Amino acid sequence: MVSVIMAPTWTSFPNSCNRENRKLHSTLEKGNTVRAMRIEKPLEELYRVRVERNVSQERLAELGVSRWSIWKTGKCKLPWDWQVDQLVYIEEGEVRVVPEGSERFMQFVAGDLVRYPKWFEADLFFNDFYQERYSFRAYGDD
Repeated sequence: MVSVIMAPTWTSFPNSCNRENRKLHSTLEKGNTVRAMRIEKPLEELYRVRVERNVSQERLAELGVSRWSIWKTGKCKLPWDWQVDQLVYIEEGEVRVVPEGSERFMQFVAGDLVRYPKWFEADLFFNDFYQERYSFRAYGDD
């Protein structure tokens, strides 16, 4: 069995006694529009990039960050894709991360611990000297 529910449209109430309905109807007739607010999710959530800000020395020791490999660069732009999950601790500088196909960017700075997911693709922008420690992660490692 199929049920159909019909809802009246705004234009079916031009003579409504409700003052607010008349006001809205009048506004719509004049060519004004009602706009819906668009709420965008943070890029970190959309692309499953996890970030911890201002990581404590205890947390760094717990992860063994001092034993991770070091990577450095100067001012440049790099297209990058992650073949595995990668955990990065930014020691110096900052990076803007623009996911492929996006006009928005994420920004990470010294003191941030960032986990990039496998198969993530982005352009990385470095404005000055940058240094990070990194560790590749197997699926499920946290």
